[in-house]
Amino acid sequence: MNSKNPFFKSDTFSSNKVHDAVIMDMDQTMTVAGTINKSFILLLLLVMGAFGTWNMVSNDQNPMIFTIGGAIVGFILVLITSFKPHLSTYLSPAYAICEGLFIGGISAILDQVYPGIVIQAVTCTFVTFLVCLGLYKFKIVQVTERFRSIVIAATVAIAIYYFFSWVLTFFISFQPIHYGNSMASIGISLFVIVIAALNLFLDFDQIEEGAAQRAPKYMEWYGAMGLMITLVWLYVEFLRLLSKLSKK
Repeated sequence: MNSKNPFFKSDTFSSNKVHDAVIMDMDQTMTVAGTINKSFILLLLLVMGAFGTWNMVSNDQNPMIFTIGGAIVGFILVLITSFKPHLSTYLSPAYAICEGLFIGGISAILDQVYPGIVIQAVTCTFVTFLVCLGLYKFKIVQVTERFRSIVIAATVAIAIYYFFSWVLTFFISFQPIHYGNSMASIGISLFVIVIAALNLFLDFDQIEEGAAQRAPKYMEWYGAMGLMITLVWLYVEFLRLLSKLSKK
């Protein structure tokens, strides 16, 4: 059992699988510092993409084509990279830009309806990331097999619930519980945010594991992309929660 993120799988980072016991020097192997640097690069690209669709909304243009297109292409890039990690050097920057288009579009639209919601969501995401990083760094929270299993099981359950709720809306008059701003809906959002935050611990652990196993250098891009996926998920869930609270 591993992180919900398809990128963070122990067999993917395994030294036996990724470089077949080839001995590499530090310039050719994955490091934590290198992954952090590439995470910042992807974050910068994501912000640049987000600025594009945000600017469209500011100029009274419809960003939905780029917003939806960015989400679809980003998802496809995730699937390809999860099966072809060696392509992450090229696909992870493209993913960051596409995801930025998606994030920028929905953020701009929601910020017009609920002024200030984006700043709040960004702040909540940033603070959550720092808290989780601190708890992991100082060994206050340790990633055990039991911890990993529980988080993954909860994450899979959330994914299944979201998927079937979405599918049912096409066939019957059905409004999922997590829609609206009821107490149950807000409770679900809080639960999902907690699970998304717990996935950060799994991500940190797998990045360290990849570096310890001397994975190839391109796995830094792979690890950075996986971490970005979790952060985007966390940010979207904060947007969802804050929009519900703003309606009350």
